[in-house]
Amino acid sequence: MLTYTLDKDKGHLSRELYKALKNDIEEGKLKRGEKLPSKRTFARNCSVSTITVQNAYDQLVSEGYIKAIEKKGYYVSDSVVKKKSKVSYLVEEDEETTIVELPDLSNNRVNVDNFPFSIWSRIMRKTMAEKQNLLLSPMKTEGVYELRRAISHHLSSFRGMAVSPSQIIVGAGTEYLYSLIIQILGRDRLYALEDPGYMKLERIYNANGVKSIKVELDDKGLSSSTLEKSNADIAHISPNHHYPTGITMPLDRRYEILSWAAKEDERYIIEDDYDSEFRVSRNPVPTLYTLDTSGSVIYMNTFSKSLASTVRISYMVLPDSLAERFKDNFSFYSSTVSSFEQYTLASFIEEGFFEKHINRMRLYYIRQRQAVLSLLSSSLMKDKCSVIENDSGLHFILRLNTVLSDKEVKEILYREGIKISALSDYSRSSSISHDFIISYSNLDMDAFKKALRILSEII
Repeated sequence: MLTYTLDKDKGHLSRELYKALKNDIEEGKLKRGEKLPSKRTFARNCSVSTITVQNAYDQLVSEGYIKAIEKKGYYVSDSVVKKKSKVSYLVEEDEETTIVELPDLSNNRVNVDNFPFSIWSRIMRKTMAEKQNLLLSPMKTEGVYELRRAISHHLSSFRGMAVSPSQIIVGAGTEYLYSLIIQILGRDRLYALEDPGYMKLERIYNANGVKSIKVELDDKGLSSSTLEKSNADIAHISPNHHYPTGITMPLDRRYEILSWAAKEDERYIIEDDYDSEFRVSRNPVPTLYTLDTSGSVIYMNTFSKSLASTVRISYMVLPDSLAERFKDNFSFYSSTVSSFEQYTLASFIEEGFFEKHINRMRLYYIRQRQAVLSLLSSSLMKDKCSVIENDSGLHFILRLNTVLSDKEVKEILYREGIKISALSDYSRSSSISHDFIISYSNLDMDAFKKALRILSEII
């Protein structure tokens, strides 16, 4: 009976399983032509999910180590090249270690084990078989209609937004869409950015030749009074789950911000709803776009958080007036996302797989958060810190009771091989200190345990 003991604390179980199988195939322990266990049986043997086994099998198939025979199962390939020598193996291991990064407790990348590889690859094969003519035909600037229609249906069911596909623009990442917004609204506008906030935004706006100003937040997020004082024309905000503070803007503040935008022509709000799918509460606050009555909100979201950071597909929803402006002035642009990916994602959403994936991931993140908080509460740090969080997103703030500066804390952990980001890293204000970002979307639990031990010793 083929089985492996995998260390669940390390994460990336499919990667561990893939490496174990690959090694046994290369060493000849698994013979050429040998039949591998079914996914269900193998998952039971190794005490993992069938998705983990499927991902490992898919990777081995793609590299030619095994082959899938329809209705029969998986077999070791007849053309596997064995390892040449012990030395080459060691070199391979050395090369791998050179690219390993320090564990980063604030890194919010998605765990690769949770990507639905088998479903995605099946839909892509079906897409290539059934849409050959469409795949090689020119696309509209705003993206293929099928994907924009699927996104509009998703927004309706998930966020209560009444959106026409004609208002949706698909692009390769939000950074590209920001540049489009700048061109639509004009370069002579002043953009208000949240402080603390996503630091890269300021660099993007500067690189595009527009002025921006940092506006401090209070405990409800950005306020209309600070916006008025800033003399900004555009407010770029993330009201659902602000990064990095975690603030969710309450309903009364949302109406205040909308009133600010409605007071003047050509005032707009860019609403970044980047990780709204993972809100724990079943009663999310309505989007600014839903509450808007003056056509002042540009809604933005991405599939980088819900699927994977390397899925560079984002979209924005323009109010009708701006959608018309875009079509009149910028329809000469080519779509930046390949038709293969767009049609695949459209089917993934329309056939219900995206909703199932979100539900599965939401449950996974709830358990992950509970595990992290349980580990914290049972550690020696439990009385030396406090947790600041709400019921959304994929991170929380760990506030340390210490006289050490943020820089000193980060340097101590860095010397021990652990990276962490402080809230002060995202702000121009000197008043923020002792608050650190813990992201549990792909947290290295061993590194977190080690960090807690180190912190308990120095505080």
